[in-house]
Amino acid sequence: MIALNITIIAFLIRTSKPNRVCRLFNSNSRSCVLSVNVHRRETSYMSSKPKRLCTENMPGKKIGTHNGTFHCDEVLACYFLRQLPQYRDAEIIRTRDPAKLAKCDIVVDVGGEFDPKNHRYDHHQRTFAENFHSLRPEKPWVTKLSSAGLVYLHFGHQLLAQVTQFKEGDRQLDVLFDKLYENFVEEVDAVDNGISQCDGEARYSVTTTLSTRVGNLNPRWNSKNQDTEEGFQKAMALVKEEFLDRLDFYQSSWLPAREVVEEAFQKRHQVDPSGELLLFSQGGCPWKEHLFELEKELQVGTPIKFILYPDQSGKWRVQCVPAGLNTFQNRLSLPEEWRGVRDEALSELSGIKGCIFVHTAGFIGGNDTQEGALEMARRTIQAAAMSPANGSS
Repeated sequence: MIALNITIIAFLIRTSKPNRVCRLFNSNSRSCVLSVNVHRRETSYMSSKPKRLCTENMPGKKIGTHNGTFHCDEVLACYFLRQLPQYRDAEIIRTRDPAKLAKCDIVVDVGGEFDPKNHRYDHHQRTFAENFHSLRPEKPWVTKLSSAGLVYLHFGHQLLAQVTQFKEGDRQLDVLFDKLYENFVEEVDAVDNGISQCDGEARYSVTTTLSTRVGNLNPRWNSKNQDTEEGFQKAMALVKEEFLDRLDFYQSSWLPAREVVEEAFQKRHQVDPSGELLLFSQGGCPWKEHLFELEKELQVGTPIKFILYPDQSGKWRVQCVPAGLNTFQNRLSLPEEWRGVRDEALSELSGIKGCIFVHTAGFIGGNDTQEGALEMARRTIQAAAMSPANGSS
């Protein structure tokens, strides 16, 4: 009988029916011991289930920022953080209550504390005067940081690795990191900290900046509904679209252009022994900024004077390199006597076949062939070497 009961017990344990085991041995003292053992076995057998439920009910990460009127810097900072794996599902707590902020995993733009080790990123305290250069001396930017810049400085590489195909440590990721700060985040830092773009009174107002558009999503001063939560969520969507659009441009257009310029730069002595000409196999490439950066990085002694490239009709252009990004002055202009002359008259004047035109300002010219455009550039360089006074203009 005992053997039979033990067999039944084993069967019921395997089929997860402990209550029937208890009832089977409820009539004698030994059943108590067996009943207890059965329940132990059941508890052990089901132990994984409560652990899973406990994990599911654990509190998630929290991002803290201030409530009330919102600004572009904390909206952008919150968006940046939400792109990171550790904060992707984080709840955004908008409050100024120190007790609630203390429970947040990371706090931006509120709290009066800058402490990266504890993930506190406020910039409003009197003692705060940090900029990119002060925190990372190898970077040139000296604009005081807002919460957007602080988060970008500390998490920007990880952020960009998440939303691009590049890995942390990739050189192209480093280039994107710098470019997006200089041409996106720094503006937000400056506006939030009240730093003017120029000295003196501006000639006109710029009212379409990202910071302005975010600010316009706050409730109107005379609106009956002063709840800012809906506007904050709209602002998050706005900065997301703006940032991703800018990132897509730099990643899919600006970076490939840099590769084109780098390749042409490396092959410049094959185009002409002087090394003062770059040849692009395709036109339309935005080259100026990349060229100036490469010359600076590589400490080029003789600067590039001309860029050669085909236009949409298959003809060739020779374009002068400007003295700087924001000037119309050229390092070396095409000869003054060629300017405004066209076609056969220009070919006869210059002694170069296939000439099409030279602009009256002398910054660009055209020829039917690559060889003709190259000869126009060479003749200009040779003439300048013989008569330096006929150089840039």
